[in-house]
Amino acid sequence: MDIRTMQYYLAVVREGTISAAAQALHIAQPSLSRQMKELEQELGAPLFVRGNRKITLTEEGVVLRRRAEEMVHLMQMTQEEITQIKNHVSGAVRIGAGESASFHYLSRTASSLAKKYPDVRFHITSGDTQDLMDALTDGLIDFAVIFTEVDHELYQSIPLPENDRFGVLMPRDHPLARKETVRIGDLKGYPVILSRAHAAVIMGSKAFSGLDVVATYNLIYNASLLVEDGLGLAVAFDGLIRCTEDSPLAFRPLVPEIPATGRLIWKKFQTFSPAAQLFIDTLRDV
Repeated sequence: MDIRTMQYYLAVVREGTISAAAQALHIAQPSLSRQMKELEQELGAPLFVRGNRKITLTEEGVVLRRRAEEMVHLMQMTQEEITQIKNHVSGAVRIGAGESASFHYLSRTASSLAKKYPDVRFHITSGDTQDLMDALTDGLIDFAVIFTEVDHELYQSIPLPENDRFGVLMPRDHPLARKETVRIGDLKGYPVILSRAHAAVIMGSKAFSGLDVVATYNLIYNASLLVEDGLGLAVAFDGLIRCTEDSPLAFRPLVPEIPATGRLIWKKFQTFSPAAQLFIDTLRDV
């Protein structure tokens, strides 16, 4: 399997038929069809279920699609890094982060760096800890911001200076909205929505036992819509959803506070691209 074959395979998946993919790639249909059959023979498994109008992927085909996307993405990253070395500082810095107000430290760093090096680009991926750790391990991102323990044998890290504060996002007319702060015990008897990333931290506390967790979320905006439409109350970090007086939602801090410190991590002994190295150097100054 080479990169070009992976690109052709992804084109077939994207276009839905070999003929449409051949047209998009500007190559002959018989040639593309032959390459896909040779790919199946090489892997020893069928990749497509060929229908009258559109192909669908087999289970093996789904696995290959995911790996092919990673291979093509890594090749693009490699080409960008080589271009940076040959020319001037440019290219991409790839950051994965959970949603947190402490991301301001990274956004200020990006802004400072962009003023000095306008050809540097930033790609931000939102996700929970497991998603980000997988992407970091696979080399799809340079850095990740996480809120769990760091394995210092595998990763280097920088703690972000400020702790995030947990609270409860609720409809403005909810009974708990009359309080200035909410205690964990106040949540019992109400349906609760937790972030997957925060669940391990929160549910580790005995005080949270007995909560009726009706849903988990990955992105706080989606969770805010669940709250707005009456599914439950969301435990979240402060400052992520703006709750103005005319907003249908209200945010109340949780007491006693549960500490949550974010850390920027990267793989130990990693060789950074010039752009990524500049980012981490600039972050230390910020």
